[in-house]
Order: sequence, then C-alpha cells, then structure tokens
Amino acid sequence: MSLKEKILDLLDKTDRQGIDEVMQWLSTSGFFEAPASTNFHGNYEGGLAEHSYNVYTAAMGLRTMALKLNPSLEEQLPEDSVVLATLLHDVCKADVYKSVVKSRKNSFGTWEKYDGYEVDYSNFPLGHGEKSVIVLLRLGLDMTDAEIAAIRWHMTAWDLPFQSAEAKGNINMAKEKYPLCALVQLADGFASALMEETVRQ
Repeated sequence: MSLKEKILDLLDKTDRQGIDEVMQWLSTSGFFEAPASTNFHGNYEGGLAEHSYNVYTAAMGLRTMALKLNPSLEEQLPEDSVVLATLLHDVCKADVYKSVVKSRKNSFGTWEKYDGYEVDYSNFPLGHGEKSVIVLLRLGLDMTDAEIAAIRWHMTAWDLPFQSAEAKGNINMAKEKYPLCALVQLADGFASALMEETVRQ
C-alpha cells in the first residue's frame, strides 16, 4: 500500500462528515506531491505527506504511552481525533510551494544551478494552523473543538505573534483544556526532529 493509500484509508475509516470532500481535495491540491518545507525537514517532493504520516505514527505511540500512565485520558484522545488532527494539521502547505531553480556556490567556489522550492503565500495568505482549520471547515469537515485547537496550535509558540498577550493566553488555555492539543504538538516536534531528514542543498 502506498503512503497516499495509507493516509486516505485512515481518513476514510474515521467516517466523519465531510471526509470524502477532504480526501478529494488532498488528491487534487498538491498535498501528496508537496515538500514539508523549503530548507528543513522533508524538503523534497512528497515530504508533506510523509511528515503528516510520521506525526500520526508518533502521536499514536505517545497516545498508547499516555493511556497506560493515565487511562482516564482515553475519552479525550479518541483515535479518530488523533487521525484527523495529525494527518491534516499541515494541509495549509498543500498549495504554497513552487519548484524553482536556485543558484549556489559549490565546493570549488563556482556557481551552479540546482532544483529547490520557494514559498508563495499569495493563493490564500492566512497563516499556518488557522489556515489549515479554515480550509478543512470550508470543505465541510465536521470537527470537534479539540481537533480545531490541536490543528490551530500545533506549531506551539513558533507560530505565535509574540506581541499578542491574547494569543499567548489562548495557546496556554488550549493545551490545558484539550490533551489532544498537547499530543499533536509533541508528535509534530518528535517527527520533524527525530524521524525525518533534510536534503542538504
């Protein structure tokens, strides 16, 4: 089974209202072809889907550990919520990367061309986590408050306007109120730092 088939199969099994539209959009939006970044983890074709699946895998492992330590969390960490929040947390990136030819100096000090990516936010310039949430809601996906918060705040403070006391308060409250939020944040950091590679350019 290909990575695309695995992701679509997991999403389909949630049987959530609107998931068919989301799966169709993923297949036509460039999600499965996009990199996860330009210069960091998963900065190659297909890196976004790979990263999303890695976050899901990490989150399910962390969920198992958390439930062993605190079984009362099971109701707050349902499997379908983990599937949706992890596999769809970065749908905001599906249409922001474009292939370009870049220049760099090689080890001999000579300029050379190489294939890379640049970011173009002009299609729907709304930020990161909030863009993912809005795209999914517009596609008709029925989401819980916990899933919305987990996707919105998955970047932790990296996506936080530091001048905004309100945003700081919101991210802290989301982590306290929704264990799913903390789980997705942990899994995202774990996957990008420990499970994925960066192609040096």
